[in-house]
Amino acid sequence: MAGSLAQLLDLLRHHGATRIYAKRLAPNDNSKNQVYLGGDFSALNIIPHGEIYSDDTEVARAVRDRAKASVDFYWVNGDGLHHAPNTGLILYPKYPEVRMSGFLLGCKAAPSDIMRVRDEGRVLFFGITRTGSVVGYAVSGDDPVARELVAREWPMIGVFLELPLSLDDARDPREQLLDELRRIYRLNWIASQKLAADGTKAPYAARNGGGYTLEAELGVTPNGYAEPDYLGWEVKQYGVRDFLSFKAKSPVTLMTPEPTGGIYRTEGVDAFMRRFGYPDQSGKADRINFGGRYDCQRKHHLLTGLRMTLTGYDEITGKITDLDGELVLISDRDEVAATWSFKGMMAHWNRKHAQAAYVPSLFRTPPPEYCYGPEVLLCEETDFLMFLQSFARGQVYYDPAIKLVNASTMTPEIKRRSQFRVSHNDLTVLYRRSEKVSL
Repeated sequence: MAGSLAQLLDLLRHHGATRIYAKRLAPNDNSKNQVYLGGDFSALNIIPHGEIYSDDTEVARAVRDRAKASVDFYWVNGDGLHHAPNTGLILYPKYPEVRMSGFLLGCKAAPSDIMRVRDEGRVLFFGITRTGSVVGYAVSGDDPVARELVAREWPMIGVFLELPLSLDDARDPREQLLDELRRIYRLNWIASQKLAADGTKAPYAARNGGGYTLEAELGVTPNGYAEPDYLGWEVKQYGVRDFLSFKAKSPVTLMTPEPTGGIYRTEGVDAFMRRFGYPDQSGKADRINFGGRYDCQRKHHLLTGLRMTLTGYDEITGKITDLDGELVLISDRDEVAATWSFKGMMAHWNRKHAQAAYVPSLFRTPPPEYCYGPEVLLCEETDFLMFLQSFARGQVYYDPAIKLVNASTMTPEIKRRSQFRVSHNDLTVLYRRSEKVSL
């Protein structure tokens, strides 16, 4: 067992934690009443979880509509890791709030003496690993680790205290990120590159190398895990024309989910394109395109006849009224062309958006090189409700670029690209806190 906070951080890091948080437990935070994780959905951006699904049990219907998501959770002690297979998050959209439950069930090594009681001063620690599992550790209020924790101030994200990976480095993750971005800014022009799985840097010639080059300098290997890039921060570069105005060349792509319903899914992309697409406007032969901007404030698109609507969300209260709500692309004849379910969109939004750093870049060639700017935008604290609010207002929009190539042949080629974007100037509406920082 950990005798100090430093030992606990070392223990969590030894078991794969790349981010560490703590939650001071209130008397109601126990196995009977669940552990409260905040009065919004922001905890979903902190705690990795599985697919979100409706809880249609009798108990759930009696309480109120709610959804669940499993968590790959392990308690840690001196004997190692112990899986708590029934751990999950519970979403109550009508409050709204998120709670954690099931963390004792099925795990004999779980700290039941701490998590079943209502004692003041208890602390629950979360170690988030790169593979999306969570390592938990709980202490009572009189434990030396708890006393050491409350004796110092820590940065907060929602209800969570954000802790460093080691007390040997007094800088918090935000300061460490800024120090790295400052170092990269001072490098001036950097050859376009991409970090390989073995950690070596390889030249990268394609024009989309700005993000890869920045990640390579940060030591971030591209992977498929639902994990932010650097110490809990998602780091995104964006191209600019100069470092005076910092005006972005293009909108920010937030996520790229495929539709989960509508003709796009029931009849297939080919049928969708032939019904709602249009001939390539630049004259490319035998090609059908589907593009344009679709948001909740615009009328039907002139070329496709489609418009975007939102169901299951109350813009006035800012709450979800139906967990089965959707973003809906609909025709002027009320045909449902494509839909995106709230549950599916939540899963995409929760991947990396708790903390984000937006870094401007310049590009030149030959050879392809990038230079990263002296001012970065840091954005913190968001949740899916903020995304829905911005979408309802038309600030976030659907901006597809889908193509059907060789459309008249026996083997047409479909190129999918569904993306949700926002103007760089509107980015801050998606976060509770934002700050421009000069390097």
